[in-house]
Amino acid sequence: MGDKKHDPREDASEVEPSYFELQAYWGATKHMGGLKATKELIELCHIDGEAQVLDVGCGVGATPCYIAKTHGCRVIGVDISERMINRVHERARREGVADRVELYVADAQSLPFQGGLFDAVIGESVLTFVRDKRRAVSEYVRVTRPSGYVGLNEEIWMKTPPQGLVEYSRRLWDIEAEILTSESWEELLRASGLRDIVARLCRFKSSLGEYIEEIRRYSPRDYLSASYRALALYLKSSAFRKYTKGRFTSLPKDFFEYMGYGIYVGRK
Repeated sequence: MGDKKHDPREDASEVEPSYFELQAYWGATKHMGGLKATKELIELCHIDGEAQVLDVGCGVGATPCYIAKTHGCRVIGVDISERMINRVHERARREGVADRVELYVADAQSLPFQGGLFDAVIGESVLTFVRDKRRAVSEYVRVTRPSGYVGLNEEIWMKTPPQGLVEYSRRLWDIEAEILTSESWEELLRASGLRDIVARLCRFKSSLGEYIEEIRRYSPRDYLSASYRALALYLKSSAFRKYTKGRFTSLPKDFFEYMGYGIYVGRK
């Protein structure tokens, strides 16, 4: 795919006020567990220097660039947002891995690759937002080579939440799909033909250590740029100011009693 350069003069007032488009504009995405969870996913999927890896829903490119830099392998990243992909191009050039990171705009439910191509297919906080999770996982499995790995890090309900928390999470993250339990994720992977399922449930602890893991994926430059864009957007966009009202307040005190994340890996 051609190298599409991001235009630094893009108009903040034209940014669509939605969870993912805002992250794409700011240049920072996140998932529960941060870099620690990413490393665990890499280990469980046996990713090494010889692997060909697909990162589905790669966001602004922190994970594909990290894998390419630390393991020296070839990584393909796809995301449904063209703005996200433009951000990954910037990051790959900046981090010196543009020759090992290939990028496409694509939907997780319809991947533009032949079957059996990748040694590992991974996704971090992606399928939580997809309505047809079964179809998406089937696509992950289809493009994975025999004996290759599919690995996910996804939000889960640790126990049945009150309806108020369900509605809060949907409003906070613009989630239209169902958030699953750990048992449902395991069953989904098995039903898609994967074997040797590994499931690790993780309770998010609202602590300094957890937040440090979240931010370790990015440099101080990234955070300064994201902060500048967020401020510019707030000043220029009435739609963004309306969007943020009531969204970015304090989390309910019992939120992480119910909400956690799970790392799931299966072998084809």
